[in-house]
Amino acid sequence: MTRSARVWWGFGLLATAVLLGAFVSGAIGVDATAIDIWWNRQMAGWRSEATVGLAHVFNEIGGGWIATLLVPLLIAAALVIARRWRAAVFALATFVISAGLVQALKQVFGRARPEDMLVLSDYGSFPSGHTANAATIAAVVVLLFPAVWTLIVAAVWTVAMALSRTTLSVHWLSDTIGGALVGIAAALLVAAVLLPWVQQQTQPDGPVGTLE
Repeated sequence: MTRSARVWWGFGLLATAVLLGAFVSGAIGVDATAIDIWWNRQMAGWRSEATVGLAHVFNEIGGGWIATLLVPLLIAAALVIARRWRAAVFALATFVISAGLVQALKQVFGRARPEDMLVLSDYGSFPSGHTANAATIAAVVVLLFPAVWTLIVAAVWTVAMALSRTTLSVHWLSDTIGGALVGIAAALLVAAVLLPWVQQQTQPDGPVGTLE
């Protein structure tokens, strides 16, 4: 994907997320909660001890200080150890931008969460911060290490996180879609600026090679 394509796709996905947020939050005068309500009821009916337990695990590792601080630092540390410090800069910048966009949209839309949620969470249902974080991690990994297997793992990770949020009824389905859009958009926009620089990295003692 070229730099211009990343820019267009990045802004396109972000604009789609904003429009979706405006739509489902009633900001443009539309009440679009029918599918969300249906999905919430379906997920509640499919709950089991195993799925709820797994969803709680995803809740812990996909949010709070683990997702916003520990995981980004571990990823950055791994990249530095692999002598790819520019990739570490790219990853950290992407995580910061993604988190900032999520919090900004939460404040703008202030959407109410489902009333039957099984865990406590912060203000604003749209977009899902857990799903956005998962999608950001997935997109960063795919951009740095493009391969079929990384794409598959990234997709499974993001979908699993999204399903866990609706299993716990802490988010509406559209919240998770919006979160995924924001996470991928953030990665593409930062990549448009930094990825060419990352791919040109050369250590003082010799080249480490490109990432694609």
